[in-house]
Amino acid sequence: MKKVFLLCFITANVIACAQAQNDVINAKEVQRIESVLASDDMRGRRAGTPEIDKAAGFIADEFKKAGLQPLKENSFLQPFVMIRPRLVSVKAEIDKTEINARNIIVNTFEKEVKIDEKSGYDIQYIKAGQSIRERLQEILAAKKNMIVFVDTAFSRNFPRLASFNGQAFSEEKDHNTVVYILGDYQPKEWMIKAEHTMQETKYSNVVGVIPGKSKKNEYVVFSGHYDHLGIARQAVNGDSIYNGANDDAAGTTAVIMLGNYFKKLNNNERTLVFAAFTAEEIGGFGSQYFSKQFDPARVMAMFNIEMIGTESKWGKNSAYITGFEKTNMGELLQNNLKGSAFTFHPDPYPDQNLFYRSDNATLARLGVPAHTISTSKMDSEPNYHKVTDEVSTLDLENMAKIIEAIAVSSKTIISGKDTPARVKPEAVRGF
Repeated sequence: MKKVFLLCFITANVIACAQAQNDVINAKEVQRIESVLASDDMRGRRAGTPEIDKAAGFIADEFKKAGLQPLKENSFLQPFVMIRPRLVSVKAEIDKTEINARNIIVNTFEKEVKIDEKSGYDIQYIKAGQSIRERLQEILAAKKNMIVFVDTAFSRNFPRLASFNGQAFSEEKDHNTVVYILGDYQPKEWMIKAEHTMQETKYSNVVGVIPGKSKKNEYVVFSGHYDHLGIARQAVNGDSIYNGANDDAAGTTAVIMLGNYFKKLNNNERTLVFAAFTAEEIGGFGSQYFSKQFDPARVMAMFNIEMIGTESKWGKNSAYITGFEKTNMGELLQNNLKGSAFTFHPDPYPDQNLFYRSDNATLARLGVPAHTISTSKMDSEPNYHKVTDEVSTLDLENMAKIIEAIAVSSKTIISGKDTPARVKPEAVRGF
């Protein structure tokens, strides 16, 4: 009787899985979701625009219809605010000699900076012959108030140091100031004044949850970014909208469909989190904010999905996993697909450093087995970051097969049977 019951249970589970796949994961559903996200009405879904808010509303509605729960409170939106400093004026004197303003960069999130030799700032140098990348990593990692004198051998690279000012989360209060001055100085006294205005921009991720049964405090994340490039300054053949059908409406479509699929199965032992990130294209701020909401030790795996709308270099029924060699997660996924027509491969573009270029990177740096799944031919993708990235260029049938493969390959991880190895800490990729 026990054997008969077990057989019936397994058979029923297989039938339920097959029905869920057929009902949810199919080319017709791919086309429906893609056609909304990558429509001209979304105007390229640039982060911080009304159009991306429209896209967020659509994703939230899809999560609600699927029966997912919000991560917090009553909204699927995960809002946050970024601040960006804009330089108004800067003036510096070293040993009573004024410095050309073009040779000064003040990276700060303070509206007003006024410092001199008595202000307690560390003095650092980037000297000729040193690695500017390594020195900048050391300076940024120190998180101290500093004045950094940069040798004129780096004159061409000097303006790029301003990019390290970037944006910061408004809720972060502990910011340091770094002043870069081009030139070889051994100062005895100095004075530096700078004024900035602070521009605030509101963003929102969209996050839905299916609570786990026996392991509620262990999380498996399925994610993709829903922002893209917006409107081109110059039209190409009359088209100026970066529709972003493959990058990354494709990944967002997969996240929506996987949320629906796993909710229909309703048999996950670990808690499943479905996240559509904003602001990937302008710095990965959405995934960075999302990652701050979790204890990384409790995130067992992350399936980040990006650009799966075209065939991989191996053809149909295949995709690659970035950072394959960094954990055993890829091997677990391969094992779960044995006997199927689908194959996962290691990343064939290691020179592109894709593991640290997508939304998996923040959690991966914290040790989470967080990988991106993609099919994009990064050496020859014809529509990448072009206005021609439209739904008509995608292989919708193959895309549905990829989403199905992700669902099937994850089964032992979401059930709690398998736990991928952690990523070993590495130096942050820098300048």
